Amino acid sequence: MKFLEYTPLDSINDFLSHVNLGECTIKGNLEAYSCKHTGTDRKLSLSLEHEILDYIGQSPDTDSPSLVEFLSSRSSRKTLIYLVLTLSHMYPDYDFSAVQAHRFFTEEGWDSFKQIFDTYMFEASKEWAVANEGSSLLESFYKALDEVVKLAECEIYSYNPDSDGDPFMERGAIWSFIFFFYNRKLKRVQKVFLQMGYGMRKTGIFLMTWTYDSDYWTVIRSHGSHFCVCNRSVVELQLESSFNRTHKLD
Repeated sequence: MKFLEYTPLDSINDFLSHVNLGECTIKGNLEAYSCKHTGTDRKLSLSLEHEILDYIGQSPDTDSPSLVEFLSSRSSRKTLIYLVLTLSHMYPDYDFSAVQAHRFFTEEGWDSFKQIFDTYMFEASKEWAVANEGSSLLESFYKALDEVVKLAECEIYSYNPDSDGDPFMERGAIWSFIFFFYNRKLKRVQKVFLQMGYGMRKTGIFLMTWTYDSDYWTVIRSHGSHFCVCNRSVVELQLESSFNRTHKLD
C-alpha cells in the first residue's frame, strides 16, 4: 500500500488537525492509499489470507451464512486484506496479523456514513461553516472524497474493533470512527478517521480520569464503538439522541 497525496484533502485535514469545541476537541484526517503491495505487505497479506481461510474451514453452524459466503469470494477477501493493510500503514507499530478482519469490518452505505457524520460532527460543522463562508463540511467531504475515489463506484466499510484491540482509541477519547471508501477499479482506498476527546473547561473543574469507582461514570456503546464519559450532563447535552445503549457502572 502506498500513501497518496491529494490537494483536495488538504483544507479538510488542516481543519481536522484540531477543532476546539471548548469542553471537547475533535481531530481527524483523510488519507488515500493505492492498493499496490510493498515488501512488507505481501507477508501480512498471506497471513491474513490463511487466517480467513482457516475461519471458513472451521466456522461453526452458528456463524452467519452470509458472512461465510462473503469470505468464500476471493475478491471479498482481497478487499478485507486491503483494508487491514491500510490500517497497518497507518499504525506500523501495531500487529494486525491476527486482527480477524471478518469480525471487525462492516459494510456501510453513504446514508449511514452521513447519519453518523451529521450526529457526531454537528458542532464541528458549525465551526467549519464560520471559517469557510457558510459552506457545508459534509458537502466538502463529499466533493473531496469523490475527486479522489469516485464515491459512486465505492464500497464503504467501517472499522469496529473490540475496545481492547483498538489502536486508534486514544486515552481520553470519547468516541472514534474509521471509515474506508474502496474503489476496486482504481485500486484505491480512502480512509476517514474522526475522534472526539476532552478539552479543558474554563472553570478548570472538568477532569478526566480512568478509574471506575465514581458514580458519574457511564459506558456507552454506539455503532460498534466504545465511549467512556464521566459526566452524564455533558452526554445528555451533546449526544443524547445518538445512543443505542447506556450502562451505569457500579
